[in-house]
Amino acid sequence: MLSDESAAVVRATLPVVGAALDDITARFYDTMFADRPELLDGLFNRGNQRNGEQRRALAGSIAAFAGALLDHPGERPDALLARVAHKHAAVGVTDDQYVIVHKYLFGAIAEVLGDAVTPQVAAAWDEVYWLMAGALIAMEARIYAEAGAREGATWRQWRVAERREETADAFSLVLAPLGDDPAPPALPGQYVSVRVRMPDGVHQLRQYTLSGSGADGVRRITVKRDGEVSALLHDTVRPGDELTLSAPFGEVTLAGGRAPLVFVSAGIGCTPIVAMLEHLAAAGDDRAVLVLHADRSKDGHALRADMERLAGPGSAFWYEEGEGRRTGRMDLTGVEIPEGAVVYMCGPLAFMRDARAQLIEAGVAPRDIHYEVFGPDLWPAA
Repeated sequence: MLSDESAAVVRATLPVVGAALDDITARFYDTMFADRPELLDGLFNRGNQRNGEQRRALAGSIAAFAGALLDHPGERPDALLARVAHKHAAVGVTDDQYVIVHKYLFGAIAEVLGDAVTPQVAAAWDEVYWLMAGALIAMEARIYAEAGAREGATWRQWRVAERREETADAFSLVLAPLGDDPAPPALPGQYVSVRVRMPDGVHQLRQYTLSGSGADGVRRITVKRDGEVSALLHDTVRPGDELTLSAPFGEVTLAGGRAPLVFVSAGIGCTPIVAMLEHLAAAGDDRAVLVLHADRSKDGHALRADMERLAGPGSAFWYEEGEGRRTGRMDLTGVEIPEGAVVYMCGPLAFMRDARAQLIEAGVAPRDIHYEVFGPDLWPAA
């Protein structure tokens, strides 16, 4: 892992570098995209660039990785890296792009920190970067192989078989694969990238969790009108149209075993939960299931009928606008959480952080709480 010499330098400089990471990553992206604008065409989501989420996620990941190397020098933080690797595979990141990132990231570090970046400091952080990059490259190679694809070559065409209006601002698309090759298998909880050409000619990507899948390869995504890709799909896509999808990715998938399951979601975060519930029902899995969901209103709860049909005894739904038995934000007071439960969560970050704290207080082991996010993972940066 990190050499003793570099570890000492990173430990001494981590407070300074960490405090400047937001400025460093902002400078990094500005400079890289100015020189390499083609990277915004079909690779980086420009919406996440505009709102700063990608920058904050990168800064958080670097700081978390460096901290993990110092705190646990004999271990590699594979949980953190696996999440990043799956996100990278979903957009088709290739090995050579790590060289491009290195060039502009270290240029940004030198510009922001100036004379503080001595050759010794640069060498130490260079070691951190290539440890992280090398691990990600190896993970991504394995992920691509499991998807039956070369690096980045995971795309294929799908036909929209059906469009279902779920709420005023959410709809589902039932998709059938085109061509003779079998569709790569999807695990409950995984997501796909959808690649579209925007009106200005630039390709953009957005990840959507599979809200359902069948043995025949047919899949369903449920899209909330949020962001330019989702708005374009909402306004233009109809049955018979074709869409370009990646293979399924994501490491937060439903595990086997006999432990009781607790599913916690808010808003459109219900999509992976519904996929997991559908899988359990189709497999005849009789594990105890508790579904806990929060939404703005009953009418705005996408896939509500599916969740109500599949939820187990004791499941509960909270609606902020005061409909139903439970109102306001999710409050687990009085909710009986099964002993030894394994939890899967999806929703806004603030919601999941609050729900996680309540679950731990209710006796759930932190290691048994798994979460999925849409877009960049901002948890390490929070």
